[in-house]
Amino acid sequence: MDELIAIIVEKTSLDEEEAGVVVKLMLDFIKDKLPDSVAGIVDNLLDGDGELGGAVDMLGGLFGKK
Repeated sequence: MDELIAIIVEKTSLDEEEAGVVVKLMLDFIKDKLPDSVAGIVDNLLDGDGELGGAVDMLGGLFGKK
C-alpha cells in the first residue's frame, strides 16, 4: 500500500496522510465490488505477500484491459 500512496503523492498535490485516506477508501470500494476470493488476493498483496505490479495487471485483466 505504501507504493500506491507514494505514487499518488508524486502525481498529485496530496500529502502522504491524505493519499493514505484516498487509497483506503478506493480499496474498500473496489474490494466490495470484487468476488471474495479476489478481494482476499488484493488484501494479501497489500500486506506484502505479493507484488503490486502483478495485482494491477490482474485487476486490469478483470476489467478488460491488456
